[in-house]
Amino acid sequence: MATNILINGEAHVSTREPMTPLLDVLREELFLTGAKSVCREGICGACIVHLDGQPVVSCLVPVGTLEGREVRTVESLAAEGEPSPLQQVMEEHDVVQCGMCFPGILMTLTSFFRERPDAGRDEVKAALVGNICRCTGYERIVDAAIALAKRS
Repeated sequence: MATNILINGEAHVSTREPMTPLLDVLREELFLTGAKSVCREGICGACIVHLDGQPVVSCLVPVGTLEGREVRTVESLAAEGEPSPLQQVMEEHDVVQCGMCFPGILMTLTSFFRERPDAGRDEVKAALVGNICRCTGYERIVDAAIALAKRS
């Protein structure tokens, strides 16, 4: 069965089994390796992508359910080679350490700030509940996110 999906603005036809996780299609067919394969249980948030504008854990989304839908990955955040404002502020605050959680955090916060550009600290913390980071302790991530909110 073929599944037609719009991925980062480009049409893609996947011929994988319908229950194949979207994460596998992204990484193995399209070589979009930003979404990380960590827990494969939907708990860690490292594989978050946007599906029709909403954050989802791609390890739990069967490719067969994506006919005609739009997927955006962390690779789509930069425009014309320039990092998004969120990516820039994360770099300014030296947030990234090992990098495994970071793509999922970027996708979560991108979606969150689209709806809540002026969010406060507690709201940012609540938004990150589905993203596990073992390196940073989250404080620099939240500090950077708040700095972005203050720029809005």
